[in-house]
Amino acid sequence: MKACVFTLGCKQNEVESASLMQGLIERGWEVTDELSSADLYLLNTCAVTAEAERKSRQAIARMRKHSEIAPIAVFGCAAQNNPTAFAEKEGVAFVSGAMRKDKVLEYIDRMQGSMPEETCKAGSGEIITQSESVFCELPVPARTKTRAYLRIQDGCNRFCSYCLIPYLRGRSRSRSFESVLAEAKACGAKEIVITGIDLSSYRDEGRGLGDLLTALADMPARIRLGSLEVSVITEDFLAKMKAAKNVMPHFHLSLQSGSNRVLRAMNRRYTREEYLAACNRIYQYFPEAAITTDIIVGFPEESEADFEESLSILEEAGFSKIHAFPFSMRQGTAAAKRKDLAGAVKKERMARMLVACRATEEKYLARFIGSVQKALFEDDGGYTENYVRVYCDRAFEGGMYEVRLLEPYRDGARCEIIKEL
Repeated sequence: MKACVFTLGCKQNEVESASLMQGLIERGWEVTDELSSADLYLLNTCAVTAEAERKSRQAIARMRKHSEIAPIAVFGCAAQNNPTAFAEKEGVAFVSGAMRKDKVLEYIDRMQGSMPEETCKAGSGEIITQSESVFCELPVPARTKTRAYLRIQDGCNRFCSYCLIPYLRGRSRSRSFESVLAEAKACGAKEIVITGIDLSSYRDEGRGLGDLLTALADMPARIRLGSLEVSVITEDFLAKMKAAKNVMPHFHLSLQSGSNRVLRAMNRRYTREEYLAACNRIYQYFPEAAITTDIIVGFPEESEADFEESLSILEEAGFSKIHAFPFSMRQGTAAAKRKDLAGAVKKERMARMLVACRATEEKYLARFIGSVQKALFEDDGGYTENYVRVYCDRAFEGGMYEVRLLEPYRDGARCEIIKEL
């Protein structure tokens, strides 16, 4: 029997899908994450934007083209937001939400011995959405040769005015120290990426993210962190991170806007000045650190002056990579009550923002051309400790090398191998 697990959205979704894939493998299924002919489909949906939710619904039709009778189990944020929109589609047998994803495996156990001989009729999908008050453990996710993704937290208490996630994934919940350490020790990966919806809120019996990094310091693997909030970038946290020695100097520090007025409207709970102070604090401890970020362009009522402040903060912060995207209105959020900007205004500002992003990224990369760095390679290029993407013809997947960066290339730099580590 073959199952296809198809995922849209964030890295957390990818990790959770990988856990379900492992659960299927343990149950004797052949598993793929590529859309193809299968006996069962699992669809992990996204609702971060209206477009993401639309693509989630369209994925069902794409699955139906590969099989007209295989049942489809739908879960994730878009399914939590509007379960009926999925349950009413032909072929959908089961709809769960963004919480208690272990219930998807329970459904598979129930139906494994009675696969349907004909397609599920439209509107016949079973809807079971769950609440979750404690962290939901899932099977250790299937992984690549080079890195393992370790999920330590779920949910969010921040309630940014543009975001539905706290309503869909629920309040913040943290995994126990013991469970995190056990999976980290067992995974055998050369790099472990710590993931969560809001890593900065991680807390287990009074111990925070910095304490967890201290506990992981003896791991024979590089440790890399997912997205962080300004509030976690304290002297104590950075000191623990530096003392651990195996935590990579890469900080994805969410920004969203360089304007204090817009940050207040977004309910981001920090100022431009506090954000820049956090960046400077990082550079004091890690002079070559990569700080990557997200920026929303065209938030409702964003003025030209507000936008100019977002442009100017790029160079001040010294970002290495920036993910800029236009604001997308989400019904049910506080921002939906504000007046949206005209599409033409968003488009023009996005064009200017992308030019500024490229210039900032090129400036950061130029600092390291000619330098020697340690890089871990995947199937198509690798990453230095400070997250510079590097390419070399003679590097093998899973290989760790000392390399010299030669020149800008693609989305990073071409390099030469000095020695294998």
